[in-house]
Amino acid sequence: MQVSERASWQNPKVLTTLLLVFVAGAFSGALSMRLGLHDRLHPGAASTSWKDPNAFKVFLDRCYRDLNLTPQQAADMKLILDDYKSYYQGVQDQLDDLRATGKSKIMQILDAKQREKFERMLAEAPK
Repeated sequence: MQVSERASWQNPKVLTTLLLVFVAGAFSGALSMRLGLHDRLHPGAASTSWKDPNAFKVFLDRCYRDLNLTPQQAADMKLILDDYKSYYQGVQDQLDDLRATGKSKIMQILDAKQREKFERMLAEAPK
């Protein structure tokens, strides 16, 4: 007897459902973080922003001093942190695009009065 159905995890309907659940979870997580949950979960994290070149240099100088790095270690760490900073910025740009897409979709389902109120809610949300 031959089984004509695929294993349940290979079924396109199951895979599509899992994908949609994953995307919805990622979107709601990103939106929650944007609306201020990140600041409540990680107080003080915003103070070490990699976007600030001065903060980057201060951190590198602190590592050099506090970790007693050799000049070679300091140069290697700078290269690693430069790579990380570039990667982080790329991920941040992707998150910004995701937020913009989510906001756009939300705005499409709201009427004019709701859009106005939603914009105010976003402006008041901690950043």
